[in-house]
Amino acid sequence: MKRMILASTSTVFGSTYLDYIKDEIKTLFKDSKKILFIPYARPNGLSHEKYTGIAFSFFKKLGIHISGIHEFKDLKKAINDSDGIFIGGGNSFLLLKQLIDNDLTSTLKKVITSGKPYLGTSAGINICGPSICTSNDMPIIHPSSFEALNIVPFNINPHYQDPIANNQHMGETRETRIKEFHFFNSQKVIGLREGSFLIINGQNHILKGNKKAIVFEKNKKPYEVDTNFNLNKL
Repeated sequence: MKRMILASTSTVFGSTYLDYIKDEIKTLFKDSKKILFIPYARPNGLSHEKYTGIAFSFFKKLGIHISGIHEFKDLKKAINDSDGIFIGGGNSFLLLKQLIDNDLTSTLKKVITSGKPYLGTSAGINICGPSICTSNDMPIIHPSSFEALNIVPFNINPHYQDPIANNQHMGETRETRIKEFHFFNSQKVIGLREGSFLIINGQNHILKGNKKAIVFEKNKKPYEVDTNFNLNKL
């Protein structure tokens, strides 16, 4: 049975790293002693060591040890031997390329769908849908495929932003970009606003946080769903 937290962001305004979902993380990893962190997305070009250090500092306060996957020679064994997985934010294209190049996608999907606790933020939730094609990231590197883990049956757009009235920016809105995606693709897209996250237990995908999510379906008008809505009902 899947046990996951998929968070739009690692840090909300006015808070510290992962603090806003600290209680949910404690619950998710309550039986975990060693978490494997996958730092491949590397926000701002951070080294794997420095990025892992940020996650390590947070989990140390919870009494949970965390190690970076780059510290291991046998990457698949590291995934299988861990008590839980955390993939942080950064660039989704870089993240997926590293997972594909290291032949880790099928291993990750197998352990997560089998019930190993999983925490993902930002890029770490983009890879959970059918593809990463609704990422906000620049394609700074080209993975061999845009197909992702397909653990949840919809794409996600983290950090979703609504149009701002009287904004002088004349570029495309996030809604426009997702409509462009639906010109070629049919899967639903869930826009997760900052501070929103999904708690997944088995087939239940429950929206949490203090903001509604917005749902995009091909050839339909976007609509919102409230906190505590089960996206499995879509």
